[in-house]
Amino acid sequence: MRAYRADPLDIAFGIAALAIILGIVAFAVAGLLVAAGTDASRSTAFDAYTVRVVRFTLWQAGLSTLLSLAFALPLARALARRPHFTGRAWILRLFAVPLGLPAIVAALGIIAIWGRQGVVNDAYRWLGAEQPISVYGLPGILIAHVFFNMPLVTRLLLAALERVSAEYWRNAAQLGLSAGTVFRLIEWPAMARVIPGIAGLVFMLCATSFTLVLLLGGGPAATTIEVAIYQALRFDFDPPRAVTLALIQIALTGALLGVLALLPRPEEGRGDGALPRRFDARSPRALALDVLVIGLGLVFVVAPLAATLISGIAADLIALLREALVQRALVTSLLIAGAAACLSVVMAGMIARARHAAGGARRHHLAARGLRTSLAGAGSLILLVPPVVLGAGWFLVLRDHVDPLAAAPVIVVVVNALMALPFALRLLEPAYAGHMVRTERLSLSLGLSRMRRLLRVDLPALAPTIGAAFAFSMALSLGDLGAIALFGSQDLVTLPYLLLQRMGSYRTDDAAGLALILGFLCLLFMIAGTRYGGGSVRER
Repeated sequence: MRAYRADPLDIAFGIAALAIILGIVAFAVAGLLVAAGTDASRSTAFDAYTVRVVRFTLWQAGLSTLLSLAFALPLARALARRPHFTGRAWILRLFAVPLGLPAIVAALGIIAIWGRQGVVNDAYRWLGAEQPISVYGLPGILIAHVFFNMPLVTRLLLAALERVSAEYWRNAAQLGLSAGTVFRLIEWPAMARVIPGIAGLVFMLCATSFTLVLLLGGGPAATTIEVAIYQALRFDFDPPRAVTLALIQIALTGALLGVLALLPRPEEGRGDGALPRRFDARSPRALALDVLVIGLGLVFVVAPLAATLISGIAADLIALLREALVQRALVTSLLIAGAAACLSVVMAGMIARARHAAGGARRHHLAARGLRTSLAGAGSLILLVPPVVLGAGWFLVLRDHVDPLAAAPVIVVVVNALMALPFALRLLEPAYAGHMVRTERLSLSLGLSRMRRLLRVDLPALAPTIGAAFAFSMALSLGDLGAIALFGSQDLVTLPYLLLQRMGSYRTDDAAGLALILGFLCLLFMIAGTRYGGGSVRER
């Protein structure tokens, strides 16, 4: 019998967090639904533009998913067949960098490589071609999505291959199976089990992509739903169209999340922590092919990162940091990110404690199970209602009462906190559950008060995990452009928003310097979170 008794105060705090999250999302959705009741809103529900935007959203997401899988599969196979070559661990660490890089920073690197004056077009012209490759439109979106998702897919497929028992590889070597037979009988079945979940995850990420499409879309023909919402509110001031598109986006993400819930969830990491010894593909031809595949994948990922670093260093960083506007944007970004991270970690802690309390002495009680399920779902509501859609809803709610731009800082902080909440919760909840298993009986036997236990036992033990969750939340908020793109103004400027302005005014040197500063800060927080939190929590 458990010594632990459900703490009513923990449950009360969890219910309060649940009510706050549901209230924030419900008000935004209510604003959309109320605005959707107008005649103007109904008249634009199924016009040609809306249909074209929805079709392009699904088309580019499908193509991005197929390309990411097509490029990642041979790369994961090559890395799995060469488990002990020098530099393999560093390649895998490098493949994690895009996960922590703000999309707007990566977009600059992609333009530097694939743009009209980029490395690829320079080589293309050197070969005698007259028409350069355009990075804007569908090609640029696909390149950017593959840049972000191919490394993630590679790591997930590689983990699936490394979970295959070493006995399979020994038997394949004893039977003298060819590389093709090994792929058909061992490698493909191992990867096929996780490919549906990986494909669903990548499709979800690409269908809800905002920053990359905003920067590389190139016009109305290459616009996704979230970008169209932003354009309808920010430039056209067409709330009815924004409402229609937002409701479609909620329906789309809801359907995608439902499908993802039915698919097996891919995970990184190996079952036993040991690299299997591979006996196949030892021929010089196979070795040369694997080296070529790994080299091409490495160049594809490294080139935009290197271009961002080189162009950022070439900019006058000292002069840039001396600008009053840049200093204000930097301070504003850190303040917003810090506030959002604090709010996210606090809500994650309240949810984690409430879920543990609800699963205690009354584990089988219907209300307790319902509370645990509701709290788990509330932490992921931002996946159903993306930041741009949430911001659009609050814009429509506030516009008839106050100036939405006056409330912009609070809205941006709240939206960013909700965006980071799933990742903070993924770190804090298992750490808190494990901590309670180790300490709750002893704390009860010592008769520690709630506050004494919190200060003397819980916080010291969970401090590294709390710090990691805070660092991840800071990085995510610092590099986000979704909410600030709607509410940014001359009075509210963050680094991503200022970077977007400098890119729009063709001040490429300033944009490169700002991208380097922003990317460095975000990666610094991500590295700190990974180092002290025991691993990456991002799935992108």
